[in-house]
Amino acid sequence: MALSDELAWKSAAEIALMIRRKALSPVEVLEATIARIEKRNPSITALVYYGFDDARAAARKAEKALMGGDPIGPLHGVPSAIKDLFDFKPGWPATFGGLPSQKNHVVDGYCGYSERIEKAGAVLLGKTNSPVMGFRGCCDNLLFGPTGTPFDTSRNSGGSSGGSAAAVGDGMLSFAEGTDGGGSIRIPSSWSGVYGYKPAYGRVPQLSRPNAFGGHAPFLFEGPIARTVEDAALVMTAIGGYDSRDAFCLDETVDYLGALRRSIRGWKIAYAPVWDVFPVEAAVRETVDKAVRAFEEAGAIVEEVKLGIERPQGELADLWCRMIMPLNLAAFDLLKENGLDLLGDHADEFPPEYLEWVEVGRRMSAVDFYRDQEIRTEVFDAIRSTLDRYDLIVGPTLCCLPVKNAAERGRTKGPTEINGEAVNPLIGWCPTYLINYTGNPAATVPAGLAGGLPVGMQIVGRRYADSDVLAASAAFERLRPWMGTYAKVESRPL
Repeated sequence: MALSDELAWKSAAEIALMIRRKALSPVEVLEATIARIEKRNPSITALVYYGFDDARAAARKAEKALMGGDPIGPLHGVPSAIKDLFDFKPGWPATFGGLPSQKNHVVDGYCGYSERIEKAGAVLLGKTNSPVMGFRGCCDNLLFGPTGTPFDTSRNSGGSSGGSAAAVGDGMLSFAEGTDGGGSIRIPSSWSGVYGYKPAYGRVPQLSRPNAFGGHAPFLFEGPIARTVEDAALVMTAIGGYDSRDAFCLDETVDYLGALRRSIRGWKIAYAPVWDVFPVEAAVRETVDKAVRAFEEAGAIVEEVKLGIERPQGELADLWCRMIMPLNLAAFDLLKENGLDLLGDHADEFPPEYLEWVEVGRRMSAVDFYRDQEIRTEVFDAIRSTLDRYDLIVGPTLCCLPVKNAAERGRTKGPTEINGEAVNPLIGWCPTYLINYTGNPAATVPAGLAGGLPVGMQIVGRRYADSDVLAASAAFERLRPWMGTYAKVESRPL
């Protein structure tokens, strides 16, 4: 068996251990990873930039450090990738989610994830696909086209971290970066059949400048996309922790790996099968109904609940679209000040739905913005009050199965209706954004396959209880292991 195939389904923890024991070198691992990417990536368009020359230099450096007995990090020599959105590594292009005019636009700086993951020893080898400005739950754009889920390449991987999730789900990488402003870690992880972890707000520092306060309306996150809960915990160990450059960063230590050994026996778990107000496809509901029983097998008490969300889901989805706009508009203004007028010179590269929300954002007043925070507070109180009575909330990550990719580049959207009820095709079928209103830690675990397509189950913990979410995720993984589902992926025609 070729090394590229042998390593494909190994975890980051396993690969790191093999490197640490010198059973494999960082260079060997990287070359095997590159070989698999070159073979499989064209069929799903997960990676959109190959930084292989930089990665080879980093792997050689990692090998020299290993052989020289230098101190090494927990992810030493393990290949990974970052997202092509607002995620940077010096000298690499940043297209803001596939804007054709920005194909050669370079940002000579690091995002927080890149900085910390390289410090932990990981080798970054490229960037992954994303929709324009991350403003939809599907992964598609004019420059690179759609990313397919590894389970059916004609269907979408989910967004906005769609390329990262697809690369992990296809065995090209053991883990990759996700960012999450409305579900962008959990949405594609659900549709790509992998594990996505969104930490509590403040766990992972954000180094956004010039506005260090821009990531809280709604809450924005960075976190891992992986195939195992252990790998997500390992990555969190590397990227989490205090940084004085982040105005909201938490100054405390979490034992992410230790959380995996905790029992959930006796825990009370609230099951929200439709998150009160969302239409959910029958196949998704049935899959999650079965999956949630695993928690009872682990000794927890599961009760179906109403969270107390009363506002229609259409209003809540529109709220998210409004709330994210001020940050977007500020970014455009900053780029314009630096000679790049994206909305003026390249408006035709943006989806029409996005431009419509741009106009809504321009008409908003400061009072409008704060009135929207009152609606957000309703969701916060519903989630908070439920978690005052329960240890966790679980429910479907998404309301539907992966949608077909559009024939025209950049046009893939979610459904316009589910069960006869209208939904916002950008994000209205994604209950994930509720937790971006609140800041709680949340994860999506692979709940099973429905018609051969992956379904995710979202696990939400109390405000700073990351260890609870990881403990429950690990308990579920032990009782309902999902590694067997990747046989379908491995056997798909290229």
